[in-house]
Amino acid sequence: MTPTRHPLTRVLLLTLLLLLGSGCSMVRVGYGHFDSVAEWMAHDYFDLNSDQRTLFAQRFDRLHDWHRQTQLTEYAKFLADFQSRAKRGLREDDMLWLVDGLKQRYARIAVHSAADAADLLATLTPEQIEVFRQQMDKANRKFLSENRSNESVENRHQAQNRRTLSQLGDWVGALSDAQQQRIRELLREVPLTDRLRHEDRQRRQREFLALLETRGAERKVFAARLRDWLANWEQNRPAALARAFEDSWRKRAEFYATVDGMLTPAQRSHLLRRLQNYSEDFIALAGEGQAVAKADCAKMSAC
Repeated sequence: MTPTRHPLTRVLLLTLLLLLGSGCSMVRVGYGHFDSVAEWMAHDYFDLNSDQRTLFAQRFDRLHDWHRQTQLTEYAKFLADFQSRAKRGLREDDMLWLVDGLKQRYARIAVHSAADAADLLATLTPEQIEVFRQQMDKANRKFLSENRSNESVENRHQAQNRRTLSQLGDWVGALSDAQQQRIRELLREVPLTDRLRHEDRQRRQREFLALLETRGAERKVFAARLRDWLANWEQNRPAALARAFEDSWRKRAEFYATVDGMLTPAQRSHLLRRLQNYSEDFIALAGEGQAVAKADCAKMSAC
């Protein structure tokens, strides 16, 4: 479930994920600096020239404003729904619901940003596309290294254990030694997907590079192709790979439901409190966006 997305949408999503990995107090501060982070990441991907950086900044600001004004309140409701499920105890179907909800919200951003993204991509030179290719190769090597994908099965399990234990600790607080040991045992039943994900990443990268070769087409046609590729990122998966991902996610959903049953009252409170804090931050950020929009509207005497 880690597709290779276009940078204009990917920088927004990555920044959101980075914020969610930080303390709750960082969300309100960090969201306001998306434009600087986004421009840096886009430049890193493509080595943009000054005109392209200006174009990117303008289009990303528009995406950011739309996201703040129309999506954050809905995110808060989504988190509140998940919080209610977590309060009564998470089941396998709750985790599948969560994954499906995240996919839907990604698709919404992708569809909204496609036309602006196409305008930027149409300006890329062959040299810049080669820079992007090199960045993808670098990212692929990092992925393989972090997941120890070219090492033994045991080492790959160790990488999965370390990553999962760290993520769980972030969300529910400190885990006891007994809980950690049980989690390692449960993870043995969850299929390793790092090599599948690497294969899927490479598929998406090939598709994107092929799509870039058509950037000289009529702009509406190119934008429609990009929108379809962004929103329907699973559609060209080979059948066997798609089945493997589906099986893996069901096993992982079962794993998280089992872990949920191991939580102490204090750990559940930690999880619920963190979800509540994020929900409140999203509502506050959405309110700030509405206030800015009203102020801009008043300055233009348009309302």
